[in-house]
Amino acid sequence: MDRRKFNSLAVTVLAVVWFPRAAQALTLADLSQGDAGRALKAALERGARNAIGQLGQVNGFLGNDKVRIPLPRQLQEADAMLRRFGQGERLDELVTSMNRAAEAAVPLAQDLMLAAVRNMSVGDAKKILDGGDTSVTAFFAEKTRAPLGQKFLPVVTRTTEKVGLAGQYNQIAGAAADYGLLKREDASIQQYVTGRALDGLYLVIGEEERKIRQDPVATGSALLSKVFGALK
Repeated sequence: MDRRKFNSLAVTVLAVVWFPRAAQALTLADLSQGDAGRALKAALERGARNAIGQLGQVNGFLGNDKVRIPLPRQLQEADAMLRRFGQGERLDELVTSMNRAAEAAVPLAQDLMLAAVRNMSVGDAKKILDGGDTSVTAFFAEKTRAPLGQKFLPVVTRTTEKVGLAGQYNQIAGAAADYGLLKREDASIQQYVTGRALDGLYLVIGEEERKIRQDPVATGSALLSKVFGALK
């Protein structure tokens, strides 16, 4: 489908699906056919950049209760006992290293995130506009989770392998997985951290996109203010 048809559909969906009450007063004549499509992409790009900027810095994960990566469940269950045996400092080091690994990996996501927005299809736009509060998170996860997992894993591995307990966890969890007591993907602390880093990134992108929709004027963008402001 060509760009003109995409933009026309985007305007229609914005007016009728996302903001049904506003649609009664808004027609295609109120906005140019290109404005709505560009505004949606601009909002997603801005949300992705803001999320990466927030999380890809010191304490971006460790200092954020919503996305801080905790010990894997198996270590949480053994936390009290391990601390009684003098392992408290190593556990704390592991938590810090896991979150530092996520903070180091997140900036690698920017190119893939922006490419996903720029290549967004008509079907993607409809899902986002008609998908509720988790639609943006779902869009980015579908388009980027697998390749980002491959990009994040080496960074996470280099950071977590500095902590001796990470290797011990992998050995114990690997044996448990061999006996069917643990999912294979949970047997590697590096895989665990990579997955949680991606979960946190997608969560924050969704939050950032909702902020833009709710208060487009605050973005300082004339285009976003014009389109989303008119549809509020």
